[in-house]
Amino acid sequence: MADPRGFLNIEPQKLMPRPVHKRTKDYGELYQPMPAEGIRAQATRCMDCGIPFCHTGCPLGNLIPDWNDLVHRDRWEEALKALHDTNNFPEFTGKTCPAPCEASCVLAIPGLPVTIKNIECAIVDKGWEMGWIKPQPPAKETGKKVAVIGSGPAGLAAAQQLRRAGHAVTVYERDDRLGGLMTYGIPDFKMAKHYVDQRIAQMEGEGVKFVTGADVGRTVDAAELRAKVDAVLLSVGATKPRDLNIPGRELKGIEMAMPYLTQQNRRVAGLDIQGEPILATGKNVIIIGGGDTAADCLGTCHRQGAKSVLQLDYNPRPPDNYNPDTPWPLWPKILRISPAHEEGGKRDWQIKTKHFAGDEHGRVKELHGVRVYQYFDDNGDRQFEEMHGSDIAFPCDLVLLAIGFSGPENSLPAAFGVKLSEGGAIQSDRKYMTSQPGVFAAGDCRRGQSIVVWAIAEGREAARHMDEFLTGKASHLAARDRSPLQLI
Repeated sequence: MADPRGFLNIEPQKLMPRPVHKRTKDYGELYQPMPAEGIRAQATRCMDCGIPFCHTGCPLGNLIPDWNDLVHRDRWEEALKALHDTNNFPEFTGKTCPAPCEASCVLAIPGLPVTIKNIECAIVDKGWEMGWIKPQPPAKETGKKVAVIGSGPAGLAAAQQLRRAGHAVTVYERDDRLGGLMTYGIPDFKMAKHYVDQRIAQMEGEGVKFVTGADVGRTVDAAELRAKVDAVLLSVGATKPRDLNIPGRELKGIEMAMPYLTQQNRRVAGLDIQGEPILATGKNVIIIGGGDTAADCLGTCHRQGAKSVLQLDYNPRPPDNYNPDTPWPLWPKILRISPAHEEGGKRDWQIKTKHFAGDEHGRVKELHGVRVYQYFDDNGDRQFEEMHGSDIAFPCDLVLLAIGFSGPENSLPAAFGVKLSEGGAIQSDRKYMTSQPGVFAAGDCRRGQSIVVWAIAEGREAARHMDEFLTGKASHLAARDRSPLQLI
């Protein structure tokens, strides 16, 4: 542990975001780095809690007290080693993860947890700065070949683990750039894309091969690919968006969130956009949904110069600070105010969209909805009832649907002949193998829409089971031997 009285003597301090009036003028990252001494002080707050619940709050089982102590002692390179022991890409999680580890920190009981994400980012940034992060090619080759379909965090984590075990790994990505939603889904102001690029370069140095523009099941024949390799990993995410099947949905100006975010990421990268431009500039925008994707849309709308932005959520407004339904150390279901919300816009809860109205040109001009009341039936299942006489209409020029994803698109599972669950995810056994021998699945396409830390954890665990399948013996790759407290 670090200083046994650190949590008593040192005040918690988070990274400071750039001023709103400056950051909404560009797509640069939100937060200003904290000096090393400030990070060391925050690591010193990690207490001798006896049972480190942060371990189980993290799907990766990150050794958080270990690297906090090492940072406190100014042993940064050793801290980086401890961090990489469980997490291939700490910058991905440090930038984009909601930090269930912080929610399960013992210091979170009074509401002042260790700022774990900030320390994690500082360690890996120091590693790149000092040149400590280098390719780690395998000592010997196994002669086995693996195809990884999808280059998001699950696919990349699995590919790196499998390559370091000595297997020949090729990653196939249907887009023109690698990284999956880390590249085209998450805005640049949340995570700059050079973080993805430098990890790709590291993996190329380790011998991982990458193929872009390869849409397996369409432009690449799945059967031919399967015949060329010893195992396949499907890690294509849950990219099928949930839609609203209501009157007026066909009107122009009603768009899915992901194409909107992808277009802006391509603009920032200086690339051509695909399809009709989707822009919030000068428009009254409504975002339907209350999750991270909705917040990403909100921040993007601010930067594009929207006239107004309203975010609508079907659920009741969560409590501000404490929810008795999710006591510590569970992930608290409370009101979350992202930097995008601090930048402007309005939010409203308990709104069910009933239909859209359009103008004479076939463009959306109004969203018509009704307020709903949440209750629980005799079985304890959540239900919603429309409130009589609560009809409401909102003017709008652009509607962005950010209501989640239901699973992978159908073409790839069909091409490999794998079975799907009732919810549309790819079925697998406890060793991540699908209904087809030698074909594995990991990440959101297997477990459903989730967060980046779960994707990396799934990729690592799938790689361990694939290594056992390929070699016929117990894998030396690290196992995830901790059971998280709650899936989020």
